[in-house]
This record gives sequence, C-alpha cells and structure tokens, in this order.
Amino acid sequence: RGRLTVLTTAALGLVLLSLVASGVSQWIPGTEASLDTEVFTPSTRVRVDVKNAAGVPGLARRATERLRASGFDVVDFGNAGSFDLDSSVVVDRVGDLTTAAMVAEALGIGRVVSEPDSNLYVEATVRLGADWSADAVENNGDVGWLERLFGR
Repeated sequence: RGRLTVLTTAALGLVLLSLVASGVSQWIPGTEASLDTEVFTPSTRVRVDVKNAAGVPGLARRATERLRASGFDVVDFGNAGSFDLDSSVVVDRVGDLTTAAMVAEALGIGRVVSEPDSNLYVEATVRLGADWSADAVENNGDVGWLERLFGR
C-alpha cells in the first residue's frame, strides 16, 4: 500500500510538471510555431477603409460587402473627398505591401501603392475608381454590354 501511494504521487507529479513546462514554453521567445502560409485566413485581422472616389452610388458598400465576405475588417466606408478617380487603387498604410495586395486581390484591383500613415489605424485604404465594378469581380472580369452601358 505504501508503494502504491509513492508511485501514484510520483506519476501525478510528472503529469503536473509536464503541464507546467508546456505552459511555460509558450512564453519563451523563439518557441512559437512557424506559420508559413500564403493564404489569407479570416483570423488575421486586417482593418480596411473603403472610399468611393468614382461617384457611383453604392460602390463603397458593395466593395465593403465583398471584403467582409473575404474575412477583412472594414472599419469605415463612404465617399472620398472627390469623385475624379479613374483607376482604383489599394493604399498600404502600415508599410506592408503584402497585406495591401491581399485586399487588392479580393477586389480585383491591380494597383497597390504604399503611403504609410499611422494616424489612420487601418492597414489599407481602398480608393474605388470609375473602373471598379463588383459585377466584374464576380464574373472574373467578364462584364456584359448592358452592365458596361448602364454601369450597374
């Protein structure tokens, strides 16, 4: 009976020690797992603001819906200061063109520029120009003549 108590105590001590060691190892620098993935995951928080710079009603809202469906956190959307932008652009705000490129890809925008601004609290700003259409993104760029004519 005394031997059984000693063995049980020793086994419980080893289990407790391994749990403590596992917990401590998470706080030691350099022991975290490497996530080498090129695919955007919704758990990654990318804050975006979307501006309609084309003057097409509902454009920023449609882009916002598309970005949110893709896992991006759109924190603001609305009209830009002017409506004279012909070509859409995604603006990197934190010095990370890769993140801005993911936003651009989700919207089918081919132009990304870097203009870091730490006062905005977003990773990217989308400026939608007259060339952007949610229909074109949904149809892989194939827009019918009616959509081109009436700019749905």
